[in-house]
Amino acid sequence: MSLRPRRTAHSLASTSLVSLSKPFTPNTLNVLRNALKTHKLHPDEMAPKSRNAAVLIPFCNVGGEPGILLEVRAKTLRSHSGEISFPGGRVDETDQSLLCGALRETHEELGIDPRRVEVLGEVGPPEMNLRGDLRVWPFVGFVHSLNENMVRGDEPFPSLDMAAIRTQASPSEVAAAIHLPLHVFATPNRIRTSTFRASEPYWAVDVTDIVQSVLTQDVVTTKTAEEEVGPGVNGRVEVWGLTGWYLSLLMKALQVYR
Repeated sequence: MSLRPRRTAHSLASTSLVSLSKPFTPNTLNVLRNALKTHKLHPDEMAPKSRNAAVLIPFCNVGGEPGILLEVRAKTLRSHSGEISFPGGRVDETDQSLLCGALRETHEELGIDPRRVEVLGEVGPPEMNLRGDLRVWPFVGFVHSLNENMVRGDEPFPSLDMAAIRTQASPSEVAAAIHLPLHVFATPNRIRTSTFRASEPYWAVDVTDIVQSVLTQDVVTTKTAEEEVGPGVNGRVEVWGLTGWYLSLLMKALQVYR
Protein backbone atom coordinates (compact mmCIF):
# COMPACT_ATOMS: atom_id res chain seq x y z
CA MET A 1 0.00 0.00 0.00
CA SER A 2 1.46 3.34 -1.00
CA LEU A 3 2.05 6.03 1.58
CA ARG A 4 0.37 9.39 1.40
CA PRO A 5 2.52 12.26 0.14
CA ARG A 6 4.23 13.99 3.06
CA ARG A 7 2.73 17.33 3.99
CA THR A 8 4.01 20.20 6.04
CA ALA A 9 3.12 20.34 9.73
CA HIS A 10 0.43 22.63 11.04
CA SER A 11 1.36 26.01 12.47
CA LEU A 12 -0.46 28.06 15.09
CA ALA A 13 -2.92 30.61 13.74
CA SER A 14 -3.01 34.12 15.17
CA THR A 15 -6.79 33.90 15.62
CA SER A 16 -9.35 31.08 15.74
CA LEU A 17 -13.04 30.75 14.99
CA VAL A 18 -13.89 30.33 18.68
CA SER A 19 -12.42 31.65 21.90
CA LEU A 20 -9.94 29.29 23.54
CA SER A 21 -10.64 30.71 26.99
CA LYS A 22 -14.30 31.80 27.17
CA PRO A 23 -16.92 29.10 27.85
CA PHE A 24 -19.06 27.66 25.08
CA THR A 25 -22.35 29.45 24.36
CA PRO A 26 -25.24 28.77 21.94
CA ASN A 27 -23.56 31.14 19.48
CA THR A 28 -20.29 29.23 19.82
CA LEU A 29 -22.04 25.98 18.95
CA ASN A 30 -23.46 27.58 15.81
CA VAL A 31 -19.93 28.58 14.78
CA LEU A 32 -18.71 25.03 15.40
CA ARG A 33 -21.60 23.54 13.44
CA ASN A 34 -20.91 25.79 10.46
CA ALA A 35 -17.16 25.06 10.57
CA LEU A 36 -17.84 21.32 10.38
CA LYS A 37 -20.27 21.46 7.45
CA THR A 38 -17.50 20.84 4.94
CA HIS A 39 -16.37 17.73 6.84
CA LYS A 40 -19.54 15.72 6.27
CA LEU A 41 -18.84 11.98 6.37
CA HIS A 42 -20.49 9.58 3.94
CA PRO A 43 -20.51 6.09 5.44
CA ASP A 44 -21.18 3.03 3.29
CA GLU A 45 -24.52 1.99 4.72
CA MET A 46 -24.20 -1.39 2.99
CA ALA A 47 -21.00 -2.28 4.84
CA PRO A 48 -21.37 -4.49 7.95
CA LYS A 49 -21.57 -2.34 11.06
CA SER A 50 -19.22 -4.72 12.84
CA ARG A 51 -16.38 -3.51 10.60
CA ASN A 52 -16.80 0.04 11.89
CA ALA A 53 -16.07 1.88 15.10
CA ALA A 54 -17.35 5.31 16.07
CA VAL A 55 -16.06 7.83 18.57
CA LEU A 56 -17.43 11.04 20.01
CA ILE A 57 -15.27 14.15 20.31
CA PRO A 58 -17.16 15.77 23.22
CA PHE A 59 -16.82 19.52 23.66
CA CYS A 60 -17.84 20.76 27.10
CA ASN A 61 -17.42 23.52 29.66
CA VAL A 62 -15.66 22.66 32.91
CA GLY A 63 -14.91 25.26 35.55
CA GLY A 64 -15.96 27.97 33.11
CA GLU A 65 -13.35 26.81 30.56
CA PRO A 66 -14.09 25.41 27.09
CA GLY A 67 -12.47 22.09 26.31
CA ILE A 68 -12.79 18.48 25.25
CA LEU A 69 -13.67 15.49 27.40
CA LEU A 70 -11.24 12.58 27.08
CA GLU A 71 -10.64 9.36 28.96
CA VAL A 72 -7.66 7.33 30.11
CA ARG A 73 -8.36 3.73 29.15
CA ALA A 74 -8.34 1.20 31.99
CA LYS A 75 -5.20 -0.84 32.43
CA THR A 76 -7.20 -4.09 32.37
CA LEU A 77 -8.33 -3.60 28.76
CA ARG A 78 -6.78 -5.97 26.24
CA SER A 79 -5.97 -3.27 23.69
CA HIS A 80 -4.59 0.26 24.07
CA SER A 81 -4.75 0.13 27.87
CA GLY A 82 -3.57 3.25 29.64
CA GLU A 83 -3.93 5.42 26.55
CA ILE A 84 -5.77 8.70 26.10
CA SER A 85 -8.82 8.30 23.88
CA PHE A 86 -12.26 9.55 22.98
CA PRO A 87 -15.30 7.66 24.24
CA GLY A 88 -16.40 5.19 21.59
CA GLY A 89 -15.82 1.74 20.18
CA ARG A 90 -17.04 -0.92 17.80
CA VAL A 91 -20.49 -0.33 16.31
CA ASP A 92 -23.05 -3.05 17.06
CA GLU A 93 -25.46 -4.46 14.50
CA THR A 94 -28.26 -3.30 16.81
CA ASP A 95 -27.12 0.35 16.59
CA GLN A 96 -29.35 2.32 14.26
CA SER A 97 -26.38 4.25 12.86
CA LEU A 98 -22.67 4.87 13.36
CA LEU A 99 -23.54 7.97 15.38
CA CYS A 100 -25.85 5.91 17.61
CA GLY A 101 -22.92 3.57 18.21
CA ALA A 102 -20.72 6.46 19.34
CA LEU A 103 -23.44 7.77 21.67
CA ARG A 104 -24.13 4.32 23.11
CA GLU A 105 -20.45 3.74 23.83
CA THR A 106 -20.18 7.20 25.44
CA HIS A 107 -23.10 6.30 27.69
CA GLU A 108 -21.57 2.95 28.62
CA GLU A 109 -18.11 4.36 29.30
CA LEU A 110 -18.83 7.74 30.89
CA GLY A 111 -22.48 7.45 31.91
CA ILE A 112 -23.49 10.39 29.70
CA ASP A 113 -27.06 10.05 28.45
CA PRO A 114 -27.23 10.52 24.65
CA ARG A 115 -29.96 13.13 25.19
CA ARG A 116 -27.34 15.38 26.81
CA VAL A 117 -25.19 15.37 23.66
CA GLU A 118 -25.89 18.02 21.04
CA VAL A 119 -24.38 16.65 17.83
CA LEU A 120 -22.50 19.33 15.88
CA GLY A 121 -21.07 17.39 12.95
CA GLU A 122 -18.14 15.24 11.97
CA VAL A 123 -14.46 15.59 11.22
CA GLY A 124 -12.41 13.32 9.06
CA PRO A 125 -12.00 11.46 6.81
CA PRO A 126 -12.37 8.28 8.88
CA GLU A 127 -9.25 6.17 9.29
CA MET A 128 -8.61 2.47 9.79
CA ASN A 129 -7.43 1.39 13.22
CA LEU A 130 -3.88 0.10 13.57
CA ARG A 131 -4.93 -3.54 13.11
CA GLY A 132 -6.73 -2.62 9.91
CA ASP A 133 -9.99 -4.35 10.83
CA LEU A 134 -12.12 -1.32 11.80
CA ARG A 135 -12.80 2.02 10.16
CA VAL A 136 -13.11 4.69 12.88
CA TRP A 137 -15.73 7.42 12.37
CA PRO A 138 -15.27 10.61 14.44
CA PHE A 139 -18.38 12.57 15.43
CA VAL A 140 -18.34 15.92 17.23
CA GLY A 141 -20.82 17.00 19.90
CA PHE A 142 -21.34 19.19 22.94
CA VAL A 143 -22.15 17.66 26.33
CA HIS A 144 -24.74 19.67 28.24
CA SER A 145 -24.81 19.91 32.02
CA LEU A 146 -27.56 18.23 34.01
CA ASN A 147 -28.35 21.58 35.65
CA GLU A 148 -29.08 23.52 32.51
CA ASN A 149 -32.01 25.81 31.90
CA MET A 150 -32.72 27.77 28.73
CA VAL A 151 -29.50 29.44 27.53
CA ARG A 152 -29.43 31.85 24.61
CA GLY A 153 -26.99 33.84 22.50
CA ASP A 154 -23.72 34.56 24.22
CA GLU A 155 -24.81 33.22 27.61
CA PRO A 156 -22.34 30.52 28.74
CA PHE A 157 -23.57 26.99 29.16
CA PRO A 158 -23.21 25.64 32.73
CA SER A 159 -20.10 23.58 33.42
CA LEU A 160 -20.03 19.80 33.69
CA ASP A 161 -19.56 18.24 37.10
CA MET A 162 -16.32 16.33 36.46
CA ALA A 163 -16.46 14.67 39.86
CA ALA A 164 -19.84 13.18 38.90
CA ILE A 165 -18.52 12.08 35.48
CA ARG A 166 -15.59 10.30 37.12
CA THR A 167 -17.84 8.63 39.66
CA GLN A 168 -20.23 7.27 37.04
CA ALA A 169 -17.55 6.20 34.53
CA SER A 170 -17.21 2.45 33.98
CA PRO A 171 -14.17 1.29 36.01
CA SER A 172 -13.67 -1.70 33.71
CA GLU A 173 -13.13 0.62 30.73
CA VAL A 174 -12.10 4.03 32.07
CA ALA A 175 -9.28 4.74 34.53
CA ALA A 176 -10.01 8.47 34.56
CA ALA A 177 -11.92 11.14 32.69
CA ILE A 178 -10.08 14.38 31.92
CA HIS A 179 -11.03 17.79 30.63
CA LEU A 180 -8.53 19.14 28.10
CA PRO A 181 -8.93 22.95 27.87
CA LEU A 182 -8.86 24.38 24.36
CA HIS A 183 -6.01 26.75 25.18
CA VAL A 184 -3.74 23.71 25.64
CA PHE A 185 -3.78 23.15 21.87
CA ALA A 186 -2.18 26.55 21.33
CA THR A 187 0.41 26.31 24.13
CA PRO A 188 3.81 25.91 22.39
CA ASN A 189 5.55 23.99 25.18
CA ARG A 190 2.75 21.39 25.22
CA ILE A 191 2.74 20.45 21.55
CA ARG A 192 5.26 18.58 19.44
CA THR A 193 5.27 17.40 15.85
CA SER A 194 4.49 13.73 15.39
CA THR A 195 3.75 11.72 12.24
CA PHE A 196 0.56 9.79 11.54
CA ARG A 197 0.92 6.61 9.46
CA ALA A 198 4.49 7.56 8.55
CA SER A 199 3.43 10.36 6.23
CA GLU A 200 1.13 12.95 7.82
CA PRO A 201 2.58 15.46 10.32
CA TYR A 202 0.34 16.58 13.17
CA TRP A 203 0.73 17.87 16.72
CA ALA A 204 0.72 15.62 19.76
CA VAL A 205 -0.31 17.29 23.03
CA ASP A 206 1.43 16.85 26.39
CA VAL A 207 -1.18 16.27 29.12
CA THR A 208 1.10 14.75 31.77
CA ASP A 209 0.14 17.14 34.55
CA ILE A 210 -3.57 17.00 33.73
CA VAL A 211 -3.67 13.20 33.83
CA GLN A 212 -1.50 12.84 36.92
CA SER A 213 -3.76 15.23 38.82
CA VAL A 214 -6.76 12.88 38.51
CA LEU A 215 -5.31 9.36 38.40
CA THR A 216 -5.55 7.42 41.62
CA GLN A 217 -3.27 4.61 40.40
CA ASP A 218 -0.45 4.10 37.92
CA VAL A 219 -2.23 2.95 34.78
CA VAL A 220 -0.29 4.83 32.12
CA THR A 221 2.64 2.99 30.57
CA THR A 222 4.76 5.50 28.69
CA LYS A 223 6.91 4.50 25.74
CA THR A 224 10.38 5.51 24.73
CA ALA A 225 10.09 4.91 20.98
CA GLU A 226 8.18 6.88 18.38
CA GLU A 227 5.18 4.71 17.54
CA GLU A 228 1.67 5.42 16.41
CA VAL A 229 0.03 4.04 19.53
CA GLY A 230 0.82 4.58 23.17
CA PRO A 231 0.33 7.38 25.67
CA GLY A 232 3.51 9.30 24.90
CA VAL A 233 7.27 9.31 24.52
CA ASN A 234 10.19 10.08 26.83
CA GLY A 235 8.06 9.75 29.96
CA ARG A 236 5.36 12.16 28.81
CA VAL A 237 1.65 11.40 28.76
CA GLU A 238 0.37 12.67 25.44
CA VAL A 239 -2.69 12.78 23.26
CA TRP A 240 -1.40 11.36 20.00
CA GLY A 241 -1.89 8.49 17.53
CA LEU A 242 -5.36 8.38 15.99
CA THR A 243 -6.82 10.49 18.81
CA GLY A 244 -4.18 13.16 18.30
CA TRP A 245 -4.65 13.04 14.54
CA TYR A 246 -8.39 13.65 14.76
CA LEU A 247 -7.87 16.47 17.26
CA SER A 248 -5.35 18.12 14.94
CA LEU A 249 -7.89 17.92 12.10
CA LEU A 250 -10.52 19.44 14.38
CA MET A 251 -8.22 22.26 15.49
CA LYS A 252 -7.45 22.96 11.83
CA ALA A 253 -11.18 23.13 11.05
CA LEU A 254 -11.55 25.67 13.88
CA GLN A 255 -8.54 27.61 12.55
CA VAL A 256 -6.56 27.09 15.74
CA TYR A 257 -4.01 25.45 13.42
CA ARG A 258 -3.39 26.36 9.81
